[in-house]
Amino acid sequence: MPQGSFASPDQKRRRPLPLPKGIADMQTFTPDSSVVSDVVPSPNYGDRAEGRAPDMIVLHYTGMPDAEGALARLCTVGTDVSAHYVVLEDGRIVQCVPETKRAWHAGLSSWCGEKDINSCSIGVEIVNRGHDWGYPDFPRRQIAAVIALCRGIMLRRNIVPQRVLAHSDVAPSRKQDPGEKFPWHSLANSGVGHWVFPAPIVPGDTLKSGAVGDDVRALQEALQRYGYGIEVSGKYDAATVEVVTAFQRHFRPAKVDGIADRSTLATLQALLAALPEETVAALK
Repeated sequence: MPQGSFASPDQKRRRPLPLPKGIADMQTFTPDSSVVSDVVPSPNYGDRAEGRAPDMIVLHYTGMPDAEGALARLCTVGTDVSAHYVVLEDGRIVQCVPETKRAWHAGLSSWCGEKDINSCSIGVEIVNRGHDWGYPDFPRRQIAAVIALCRGIMLRRNIVPQRVLAHSDVAPSRKQDPGEKFPWHSLANSGVGHWVFPAPIVPGDTLKSGAVGDDVRALQEALQRYGYGIEVSGKYDAATVEVVTAFQRHFRPAKVDGIADRSTLATLQALLAALPEETVAALK
C-alpha cells in the first residue's frame, strides 16, 4: 500500500458542529490551543497521576462511520473513553478535555517501560472510519490541522519528536490506528514525530513467526530500545509479530506483514541511530 496516501481536499460546506446529546449543559472551558474551533466538553477524564505533566502525544483514528457518532461516544458518560482533541475531516479541531487532565484514550498500553500512558500523554483522535469501515485516505486539510495542533502542543509542552506516537505503537496487541495510510513522513517534515526514510524492500533473509535464536533476540532488544513493550526471549512469538506489525505500520508502511525482512531491520537500526544522544543514554 503506498505510504502517506492523501484524499483530495474536502470540498464539503462547513456545517455547525452538533453537540452530543446530554452534554449541552456541561461547563465549557478555554481551549489550550489557538487552532481549536470548538469546545465540546467530555465528562470522561480524571487527574494525571502524581500531577504528571504530559510529555507525549498519541495519535488515533476514531474508527467509526462518522464524526458525529465518534464525538458523541467520546463525550458521553459511561463510555469510559475520551481524548483531548478531535480533528475533523474538514480541518476543524475540537477540544474535549483540558490538557492538564488525564483523558482516557490509550487504554492498556506501554512505552519505554511506562505503563500509565494516559497520565503522560495528550490524546488526539483523527476522524477516519478506520480499517473496519473501509479505511479512507486522510484529507490534506485534516493532516495540515493535525500538524498545526501537534506543533503547538510540542512547543508548549516541550515534547520531543520521538514522543509523538501511534496508538498502535503503545498498544500493538490491540490497536492498528492511525494505520499505514497515515502520512508520518509529512508530519516529520514539519517537525512532528521521529522518522527516517524506510529502507527499500529487497529479497533476502527474514525473521518470522517460529524463528528462534540470537538474531531474534537482537531484533527484540532493538525494538525494546526504541520504546516498544516487548519481552526479549529469543523466540519470534505472537507478541513479536504484533510489535513488528505495529512498527511497520508506522515506519515501513509499504508492506505490513509482521515479518522482519531486511527493510524492516535496516529501518529500525536507522531510527535508533537517528535518536538524540540524550535519548539513547536514557534508554540504556
